[in-house]
Amino acid sequence: MMIRLSRVGARKQPYYRVVVIEKDRARNGRSVEVVGTYNPRTSPASVDLKLERIEYWKGKGAQPSDRVAKLLRSGPSPAGEPAAPKKSASDTTDASTAA
Repeated sequence: MMIRLSRVGARKQPYYRVVVIEKDRARNGRSVEVVGTYNPRTSPASVDLKLERIEYWKGKGAQPSDRVAKLLRSGPSPAGEPAAPKKSASDTTDASTAA
């Protein structure tokens, strides 16, 4: 089993579903379950994931694709709160010079 993206958008308008699918099926083949969506055209890209279902399928042995793993890392925390803002290198250098 894999957790990967399935493209459903029109030509030149990509929109993806995050699906649980058998590993040897085609990209847009019949999936077991849709566990989220990903729209790269919005700014910032909108990601809507059912984290509890993803964890369930990972527990059953499903492996996320590279892109889905990246979306999971950059997405919101499991409790539903927004992810903490990342500090840039300039923020840390400004704090050290100000102190």
